[in-house]
Amino acid sequence: MSIELTDLKEGYARFRMPVRPEYLQGAKSIQGGLLVALADECIAHAMMTKLLPEEGLTTIELKSNFLAGENSGDIIADATVFKKGKSLIIGDCLVTNAQGKNLCRVSATFLLLNKKEKKVT
Repeated sequence: MSIELTDLKEGYARFRMPVRPEYLQGAKSIQGGLLVALADECIAHAMMTKLLPEEGLTTIELKSNFLAGENSGDIIADATVFKKGKSLIIGDCLVTNAQGKNLCRVSATFLLLNKKEKKVT
């Protein structure tokens, strides 16, 4: 999908992705699932900056609001961590076009996983 990570710092990530003709649905706008997939990945990267070495994560809930369509240029996803608890971490992402027009808003809850050491036998 030619996704490019353009910024990453504690609690924040930014991705850029070109809109290609093969990404368009019948109404000639980028397919909504691609916007959500981009946002999910962006949120996960923002969250990874907050993890301890023994922690992992997995998406357990996503909510998306489609605000506008786009059929060309680049789209940009900006994600932030809203809150990290003991077992859950919550993040938000706004996907815009290159001119700043809001295309999709996504909120996500991820489950924090504890990586267990493998026993050598």
